[in-house]
Amino acid sequence: MTKLRVAGIGLAAVAALTLTACGSSDTASSGSSSAPAPSSSMAAPSTSAAAAADGMTTNADVFGPACSQLPQGSAPGSLDSMGPQPVASAASTNPLLTKLVAAVKATNLVDTLNSAPAITVFAPADPAFAALGDAKFNELAGKPAELSPILQYHVVGKRYDAKGLASAGSLDSLNAAGGPLKIEGTGDNMTVNGAKILCGNIPTKNATVFVIDKVLTPGTNKQ
Repeated sequence: MTKLRVAGIGLAAVAALTLTACGSSDTASSGSSSAPAPSSSMAAPSTSAAAAADGMTTNADVFGPACSQLPQGSAPGSLDSMGPQPVASAASTNPLLTKLVAAVKATNLVDTLNSAPAITVFAPADPAFAALGDAKFNELAGKPAELSPILQYHVVGKRYDAKGLASAGSLDSLNAAGGPLKIEGTGDNMTVNGAKILCGNIPTKNATVFVIDKVLTPGTNKQ
């Protein structure tokens, strides 16, 4: 028993020395012998800065009076639920956007929006489509060739957050023939071609979404 105990102590000592040597080697190769490894909380600011530079947002960036109407927690249509999904799939669970989703499906734009690498979507809320009247909406839904350019006018081929939009001032949509999108104001007072932001900076996998109170009309801001 004594020999086994002594042997065990010897092996433990060897293991400790080996671990110490490995730790010293790793520290030397990193070029910093005294600085501790950065914690995840220390690394977070640089990640956030990179995301902001790409126009990406987090749930904390969401703003607007209609945001409180979104489901909470991880329920379908909540910020946590929409975040990992591509934009058309995320919108399909958003209770503010049922009419828009129907229009996107009618024009077969679901795959186009979901596969886009990085876009900004100005999404008319249901009351915006209701203002057109059911008859007009159903007429457009039955004419995809006419509806598609209208929907494309609501999409920008680059990902912007609210600050990026305010800095840009004017943007071209996927429907370039429709004229530029004019961005005015900031935060809760921001407008797009005069449409107010109801809930902005909504993050999805490949897009930032701004729910607006009007359907944008191509040709409004043509020079």
